[in-house]
Amino acid sequence: MSTDLFEKGRSEKQASFVFDKVVALAKRRGFVYPSSELYGGLSGFWDFGPLGVELKNNLKAAWWGRVVHGREDTVGLDSAIIYNPKVWEASGHTKNFADPLVECKKCHSRFREDALKDPIGRLDSVEPSNLDKFTCPNCGGKEFTEPKMFNLMFKTYVGPVESEEGLAYLRPETAQGIFINFENIVKTNRLKLPFGIAQIGKAFRNEITTGNFIFRSREFEQAELEWFCLPKEADKWFKYWQKERVDWYLTLGMQKNNLKFREHEDKERAHYAVTAFDIEHQFPWGWGELEGIANRSDYDLKAHGLKYKDEETGEELVPFVIEPSVGIERSAFAFLLDAYHEDGDRVVLRLHPKLAPYKVAVFPLVANKPELVKKAREVYSLLATSHSILPVAWDDRGNIGKRYFAQDEIGTPWCVTVDYQTLEDKTVTVRDRDTTKQERLKIEDLASHFSSLLT
Repeated sequence: MSTDLFEKGRSEKQASFVFDKVVALAKRRGFVYPSSELYGGLSGFWDFGPLGVELKNNLKAAWWGRVVHGREDTVGLDSAIIYNPKVWEASGHTKNFADPLVECKKCHSRFREDALKDPIGRLDSVEPSNLDKFTCPNCGGKEFTEPKMFNLMFKTYVGPVESEEGLAYLRPETAQGIFINFENIVKTNRLKLPFGIAQIGKAFRNEITTGNFIFRSREFEQAELEWFCLPKEADKWFKYWQKERVDWYLTLGMQKNNLKFREHEDKERAHYAVTAFDIEHQFPWGWGELEGIANRSDYDLKAHGLKYKDEETGEELVPFVIEPSVGIERSAFAFLLDAYHEDGDRVVLRLHPKLAPYKVAVFPLVANKPELVKKAREVYSLLATSHSILPVAWDDRGNIGKRYFAQDEIGTPWCVTVDYQTLEDKTVTVRDRDTTKQERLKIEDLASHFSSLLT
């Protein structure tokens, strides 16, 4: 697929404006908090608040629904976070999973060779030969060492004694859990090529240069698919998954002109990849990786000594693997950036209904009329217990206009207001977030109405 398939995205000025607004909104409304903020925080770690966890869960459900539940040829897995360290030796991670770092000779801070921070926290490309042009953001020093490799895996110890025998690592990717369970899954599910094994889970990388909000973190969630196929069909499936993955983002409302493909250069490709493309999003600092799609060839299965045996023919072979791998936090950030709009004096997060933390908000027209509050509570309970509608927000603070604006700001697609007419004819006002248009519907029809809009 061509790398220039998509049009040019938002301007730098627009992007910077949206970045600042979204970061402020994320903290103010409970999407994302700095982790350990009470004690000064910890760089590269984030906590996701009530709205943030709903957004992440919705993203994972949308991915799983498309990649696993929507296909008959893919199954799921949930593997451990800590594996036998021999896994990482066999996979090449203990030797190759490293970044080149340069060190400031004045304060001894280390930075990725290809990135140094400018004063406002954006990332600038750095060539080793041009290091004398840059300033250490920590102390202002201008002298750096030559690049040296630094392994990104977090070390830990299994058992009561910190010894080499108990040394282990937090997984830097979820893929190896799939590979080491390959034979178990094939045997217990009688899978035939081509097929996929998917996993969503935590990964940990001891990134030296973190920043740009939740874009580059040390703890994050990955959604990874390992697609096993005949070696001769690898190119066909690689192109298939390129298109399929872009379609997923577009279906969920991401702006097409903020997406593009970029092929990895030889020097940046992972040690296991023969071909790799990134789906990039236009973040405030420029284009950045949203999802990687790699042809891992037969590298991993051979590394672990694994083969596939066709039960019908008895033929044995080592399949090739195509891997789409997406970071949940990065995706959440990109969707928030694309959804952010200002319409006059109101802020609107135009999130796709499937991603919105709350699908519906219910409130009484006024909070000081017991009969309206009671009826509104009944409507809330009706929708909250409808499995296709969850979750539902309740709000009786302030006036009706402020409640609408508050729900617009967190992306709630529809608001239901119980008013005096409701008491007479059992109808309510339903307001659309994006158009602000209102219509009256019967209470008994609400669940099916919203269900149809969410399909």
